[in-house]
Amino acid sequence: MFRTFGPFVVFVFTVCIVVAQPKVDTSKLKPLPELGAEKYQGFEGGFYPGGKNERPKEHDAAGMTLAKAIRPLGTDGKPAANGKIVMLSVGMSNTTQAFSTFKRIADADKEKNPDLVLVDGAQGGMTATRIKDPDDKASGTKYWQVVDQRLKAANVTREQVQIAWIKQANARPREGFPKYAQTLRDELRQIVQVMQVRFPNLKIIYLSSRTYGGYATTALNPEPYAYESGFSVKWLIEEQIKGDKELNFDPKKGNVKSAWLTWGPYLWANGTAKNSEGLSYEASDFAKDGTHPSQAGQKKVGEHMLKFFKTESTAKLWFVKAKD
Repeated sequence: MFRTFGPFVVFVFTVCIVVAQPKVDTSKLKPLPELGAEKYQGFEGGFYPGGKNERPKEHDAAGMTLAKAIRPLGTDGKPAANGKIVMLSVGMSNTTQAFSTFKRIADADKEKNPDLVLVDGAQGGMTATRIKDPDDKASGTKYWQVVDQRLKAANVTREQVQIAWIKQANARPREGFPKYAQTLRDELRQIVQVMQVRFPNLKIIYLSSRTYGGYATTALNPEPYAYESGFSVKWLIEEQIKGDKELNFDPKKGNVKSAWLTWGPYLWANGTAKNSEGLSYEASDFAKDGTHPSQAGQKKVGEHMLKFFKTESTAKLWFVKAKD
């Protein structure tokens, strides 16, 4: 490139420097359910309080009651014989890639409830920070408008949404642990509160943390941040279990601020090492950036999700077709 200054011609050379994402040693990281009562940087593992992987009895019983109450609703949100049960995904690019594949596999599964409509509300680039405020007249407003458009395209309404799956993160984290995980937890809290207002019949939200980020070649969401997002989910659910009024799901205890929260499929595995559910990742499961899933990775996660929703105690009640 050159620029002219009076009688002189000056050549300008632009140099682009590409900095490779430093390789992070993840060998000592244990999936949350395997970490259990052990601690990661001072914080215990497990899905639920006490390092346990089973829901506390009272929380589990409440979830089962809500799951049993899920039934087809008409467009006005009232029970209807010809109504629909809507499950909505909420999140970013990885979320839409996984959910769209899951939807394709699930819709072809003969055991899926014919009244169940899966709607992918997740959108590329729409991280937790960007969608937490639907009234920001910017990315948040745009995100939730697109969700409404997708519901309409599926011939369903907000009032028919009873289940949601959230998988979220933030781009290019730098805050370290536990700050990043705490910030993501707080933004997830805002998101589930927003959803309760927008979807008045929402009963259950399943949350998942990120897949493995050890193959990342960019700073978009590498390890250990991908792993640490599991603590964001864990801490949010624990707040509800401990009675946080801002996450109340029981109308008998006051204003409902959130749906009932629980773990969805746990998607993190330490690379090629299989986790307790047999999930593992090869470099070929990801695109060139090592962060977004390849077609093989999308299929792997989609099939893992299908297995979860067909077998998990609260999910199978509404996901699987009733036996004749």
